[in-house]
Amino acid sequence: MIPIQDSVPVRYPPVGTYTLVGANVLIFLYQAALPARALARFWAEFALIPARYFGEIAEVAPATGVLDYLPLLSNTFLHGGWTHLILNMWTLWIFGPGVEDRLGTLRFFIFYLAAGIAASSAHAIVNPGSTIPALGASGAIAGVIGCYVRMFPFARLVMLVPILFFPFFFEIPAIIFAVFWFMTQIVPGITSLLMPAAGGGIAWWAHIGGFVAGWVLTPIVRRSVRHYRRFHRDEGFYGFLPDGRRRRGGRPWA
Repeated sequence: MIPIQDSVPVRYPPVGTYTLVGANVLIFLYQAALPARALARFWAEFALIPARYFGEIAEVAPATGVLDYLPLLSNTFLHGGWTHLILNMWTLWIFGPGVEDRLGTLRFFIFYLAAGIAASSAHAIVNPGSTIPALGASGAIAGVIGCYVRMFPFARLVMLVPILFFPFFFEIPAIIFAVFWFMTQIVPGITSLLMPAAGGGIAWWAHIGGFVAGWVLTPIVRRSVRHYRRFHRDEGFYGFLPDGRRRRGGRPWA
């Protein structure tokens, strides 16, 4: 189930969202150009290895200085392949502009980085002995989803579900998407606690931690309504209110 469009109009160009997407793409192109050994060293230095902070494992050097905690943030700009990158950037492209519009670009940057650190911390705490490098923007983007849904629970999302070779489109409220998405994270996340695996995989608790952080931080980082300029009539999507709900009757824009 892939979101392909939302109904929340924005007042300003989402410069912060574009910048984050561009940074992720450029860093991925850089790491994709590295030879195998250099890439392994790159990941060992900048990806998140939980055992570095919580474990006592001989093959992993423990964190001793402030810079050793950089991977809590730097891993959120790394990706394991083109599919990983494209899916994450597409999701950020859908949910980022509406959130950035209500937070402002600077607050959006700070919020995004904070959600990424919260996601990384959640993954490390739940997997303290893991030596598998964790990487990806999905935890920070989960924070953006959490913020979006808290601000626009009844915004409409157009979803795509590919059935065999045929695309199936339908529309749902953002809150329904969020509940479904969160359940697809929490169920395997709890299962991973009961049946820990030795290998790598999806960082379920990074997604959960990022989403919760985004939800909790929203009232703190959202700008006051008095700082918004009013929407013009030709802005946004016809038939929708500024919070993404369907417009009924003659209700004014805010």
